[in-house]
Amino acid sequence: MTVNERIAALRRQMELYGYDAWIIPGSDPHQSEYVADHWKAREWISGFTGSAGTVIVTRRHAGLWTDSRYFLQAEQQLAGTEVVLHKQRIPHAPEHVEWLANNLPGHAQVGCNGWLFSVGQIEMLERALAPRHIRLDTSRDLVADIWTERPPLPAEPVFEHDVRYAGRTRGQKLEAVRKRMAELGAAHYLVTTLDDIAWLYNLRGSDVPCNPVFYSWALVSQQDAHLFVGEDKVPAELRQALKADGIWLHPYEAVTDILEHLPDGKILIDRATLNYRLYELLPKSMRLPGEHIARQMKAVKNEVEIAHMREVMVRDGVALVKLFMWLERTITERPVPETEVAERLIELRRARGNYWGESFDAIVGYQANGAIVHYRAEPDTCAHIRPQGILLLDCGAQYYDGTTDITRTVALGAPTPQQKRHFTLVLKGHIALARARFPQGTTGAQLDTLARMYLWQDRLNYGHGTGHGVGFFLNVHEPPQGFVAAPATSRGRTPFVPGMITSNEPGLYLTDQYGIRIENLVLCREAGKSEFGTFLEHETLTLFPIDRQLIDTSMLTPEERRWLDDYHHVVWQKLSPHLTEAEKAWLEPRCAPLEG
Repeated sequence: MTVNERIAALRRQMELYGYDAWIIPGSDPHQSEYVADHWKAREWISGFTGSAGTVIVTRRHAGLWTDSRYFLQAEQQLAGTEVVLHKQRIPHAPEHVEWLANNLPGHAQVGCNGWLFSVGQIEMLERALAPRHIRLDTSRDLVADIWTERPPLPAEPVFEHDVRYAGRTRGQKLEAVRKRMAELGAAHYLVTTLDDIAWLYNLRGSDVPCNPVFYSWALVSQQDAHLFVGEDKVPAELRQALKADGIWLHPYEAVTDILEHLPDGKILIDRATLNYRLYELLPKSMRLPGEHIARQMKAVKNEVEIAHMREVMVRDGVALVKLFMWLERTITERPVPETEVAERLIELRRARGNYWGESFDAIVGYQANGAIVHYRAEPDTCAHIRPQGILLLDCGAQYYDGTTDITRTVALGAPTPQQKRHFTLVLKGHIALARARFPQGTTGAQLDTLARMYLWQDRLNYGHGTGHGVGFFLNVHEPPQGFVAAPATSRGRTPFVPGMITSNEPGLYLTDQYGIRIENLVLCREAGKSEFGTFLEHETLTLFPIDRQLIDTSMLTPEERRWLDDYHHVVWQKLSPHLTEAEKAWLEPRCAPLEG
């Protein structure tokens, strides 16, 4: 079926059950950002493949709501369908809810699959629709009724994440979780987010592209622990290891039965991530909304994890040196497709050892493609890179001992004065955030302005957040912390804590011209105490030079020049021992102190 035929089939189901609108998110029952094919209902109904967006189908209208990272992509993918793009002003803002309340008649009925929405999302929907007496029903999955060739749930095996990388055993993590549960008065703790389950039990999987997680549920009680996962996914030896650690295995689908027959006692839940259908199974007297213990603990990396991340940055930096040397040489001989750069990068990373896969599909954006924030090159339509213009490369890798995410914008020919000014404004914001010192308790929304203030002076801006938390051989986009313009999500509200690793990635995008982004990962650490309390700062972990060709040095302050020279000195010290003489000759001038 075409997209329009699928929408027509959905409308027939809506009419059968009396729905005036149907909401289709891009999530799964675990509120994942990236989902297995089985859960890509929004993509199936609309054709839009971005990681963020919501589709609403009414009797006469079909719309997709997404943010500025995906505007160009959505316009291309929705072309030729009846789906209309609604441009969100703020990423993840529920503007589709306001549209529903304003465009549906009073006493209408809206439907959605309650498995795909968190408790908080459903309650927000109900509050928004209540003034118009619009009813919300979460009991059905109309897409499942018409998606006849739906892919099955993944069947890839689960594997152990070695404690020499994780730094703490399952038993140690469960002990810490139970201690916190007792402080909160919880007899049970339900964990439904895949990366938190993987972290808690020191397990990994391959159910979702780029994220080493597996579909499962976890329940921790004071006396025992449970893992709900496909029965054939756990090898016999691993089953025995889990049993020895007091973890009981159950089929994935058995979670509903277990929750319906839980022993008395409060069950700790996170309303922002628990799906509404599981929430409904829990007796009201047992529900204990509170903190997501595993998520908070996971965000603060231990010393073993941090040490491994430092080593990973060296291996990743070496791979990138080899990549850019190859690219600069090859484009003098022939044009290079964007897709070939991504393929070559995988080969070079794999050769460095301990490589599991990419942490997201590399964004190789040449010239105007760099202005598409989440651009993905396709073999038949991608640009061919030549020795001119600007290339934006945003990429990351999953290693068994860490996760990387880096963006570099490089000039492949002589840059224009405007390009140099724009790049330097982005760089100044990057440095301001990297150099910031701030009191304990400071949040991402408070710090985000530092990265934007120089762009704002030129009436420029960018539509995405400035940074996200990063996992340890886990999701490259890891809540709760980050740098964002508004406290609408946890990224803006969460105070920074020593041990958190976050991306620092301001940018600028000119449609049909070029894109600029500079991204490093930074580690939060203590910066000393004073009469005003404890202060924190960020240490830059990523190791690769920032392109000096694109810098207008006259725009930099002495402090900014010093930061950049110091950073490049560290890059040279860390990477050069692992390079050939030819590679050192390439890297050395790119790490030299600024002139003038």
